Amino acid sequence: MPSPFPGMDPYLEDAVLWPGVHHDLITFLRGRINALLPAGYVANINERLYVVQQERDIYPDASVARRPPLADPAGNGSAVAVASDEPLVVEVEAVEVREGFIEIVRVGAPGRVVTTLEVLSPSNKAAGEGRRELYLAKQQAVLASTTHLIEIDLLRAGRHTVAAPEAPLPPSGHWHYTVSLHRGGRGGLKRRFEVWAVTLRQRLPRFRVPLADGDPDLVVELQALFDRCYNEGSYARQVDYRRAPPGALTPADAAWLDEWLRSRGPRP
Repeated sequence: MPSPFPGMDPYLEDAVLWPGVHHDLITFLRGRINALLPAGYVANINERLYVVQQERDIYPDASVARRPPLADPAGNGSAVAVASDEPLVVEVEAVEVREGFIEIVRVGAPGRVVTTLEVLSPSNKAAGEGRRELYLAKQQAVLASTTHLIEIDLLRAGRHTVAAPEAPLPPSGHWHYTVSLHRGGRGGLKRRFEVWAVTLRQRLPRFRVPLADGDPDLVVELQALFDRCYNEGSYARQVDYRRAPPGALTPADAAWLDEWLRSRGPRP
């Protein structure tokens, strides 16, 4: 069963559902790109590894920490054993988090990355220190190289993170999802971006995937890949369309969403 929405399904931005959507979209993107690539290229999935710390239980330590004996303040040569106050012990476990992305390379030259494709995750858009800063560091390195960079943002929540500046998108100022393309190796003081910005009410875009000089761009239909994610993930069984989707909507978008779902059956 397809998603009831014409484009991105905002219910799949849920933190519980999104990891599966992200994984499948990366997988299906790689498969579609390989089907379109001419001889001499291949698209591979690579992984970025983060080690994050998550809090566990806080509990009193059963033993009492002791300091070395202190000299007797009276000066009689004896020692005084001083016990510390009982501490709270915080147990922290390091957890590995892996994020997939796609690299298009020349066959026989795996070190030469022609194009990088990223599908943003919530951690890439979170405020503060952490994985967003690591992502931005990689983003800037790719922008300064000859590698083309494509960023797909299907998450309304979080900070604007794609390399294309937020202010000019689009002329109406109203959009929810973006695909940003920066062609590598252009040089100069100005960076040029090709951006596909759509709202909740529109289908996801067909975007260009550039290759090496002289080879024509590929065209990828993002909507078809998302529809496959929705179908193969059986999200129609998991989503309760009677409730509000995650993330804030304008009153106009909320009214449109309610009317749209009622007209298509998922919401009575």
